Amino acid sequence: MNSKRWGLALVIVASVSFGQAVAGVVITGTRVIYPAGQKEVTVKLNNNGGSPVLVQSWIDSGDIKGSPTNSTAPFVMTPPVSRIDPNKGQSLRLMFTGATLPSDKESVFWLNVLEIPPTDKAAPGDNKMYMAFRSRVKLFYRPANLAGKPAEAPAQVKWSIAPAAAGGGYALKAYNPSAYHVSQATITLVDGSKRYEVAPAMVGPGETRSFQIKGLTGNPSPSSKIEFEAINDYGAYNKTVAELNK
Repeated sequence: MNSKRWGLALVIVASVSFGQAVAGVVITGTRVIYPAGQKEVTVKLNNNGGSPVLVQSWIDSGDIKGSPTNSTAPFVMTPPVSRIDPNKGQSLRLMFTGATLPSDKESVFWLNVLEIPPTDKAAPGDNKMYMAFRSRVKLFYRPANLAGKPAEAPAQVKWSIAPAAAGGGYALKAYNPSAYHVSQATITLVDGSKRYEVAPAMVGPGETRSFQIKGLTGNPSPSSKIEFEAINDYGAYNKTVAELNK
């Protein structure tokens, strides 16, 4: 999927057992689109949990290990830290700094939301673990007057099969000639009655990506097709069927 969440252990009181950890803060939407020329974009957070939480938010350029202190993403976000009470919301304001980015294709960044739950004093003998949850969704900076339309990009992807570069077997290659990123939720090679599921990924503008096809031991038939579900700007899945390029 295109939003990701991790649980990070913050504090361990005593040891061993702890209750179920559930993240309460939800980001509205599974991706953020920032049109060039727009003054700012607003992202809504909602606390669906039963306790107030502290939230830290930042944008990174693709480094999953990045932090607010070393981010080089060309955006300013306010507020960077906020408290959200139960069943309340918070709006994040994202502003582009005007840095030089490609004007003929989208650029991708990542919005991070770290949810830090409140802590309390543990009674003697209590075992508690407090968890911080980080959600991470894609942020697409979209220049004006790009060629084509975002909804048309998935159908433009060109698919082919070739021997894998390493490890033997075969690889599925996807070339995206469009100016937009194409994110897949599922990819399936259909060869007659056989179906080979392939781990999906995002293919950037002008990029070629290779996907290992597990179980495929020979060239598929000429009538084979690729079925995949592309994720649109609103987070919906659109099924597309494509021919293999010879």
